[in-house]
Amino acid sequence: MLHRKLYQYCCDGREVCIFLRDQQRWIDRAQILEIEGDLVTLRYESDEEDELCAWEEMVRLESIGSVSQKLASVPKGDVEPLVSDDCPEDEKIRRIHPDSNPE
Repeated sequence: MLHRKLYQYCCDGREVCIFLRDQQRWIDRAQILEIEGDLVTLRYESDEEDELCAWEEMVRLESIGSVSQKLASVPKGDVEPLVSDDCPEDEKIRRIHPDSNPE
């Protein structure tokens, strides 16, 4: 099941977060480049000592403990989220002003 899901993420080019069990660490915002046998090739970036580094790493399928994907994000603060024109009215996020009564 994990192998099929990773293959789907690879084909779609989606960014994922991957937990490596054997190293007890998360790799954030990784892209799965290739799956060959039990080896998964990942590409990701990290900040190290004021430098932005790009990494390409091969990990064994058995060392992957978890894979997650960000579905959506909404900025904090007083920013109106972008909404598609074809979004159904009942699925739009409604902003409630702190001074207004929600009822």
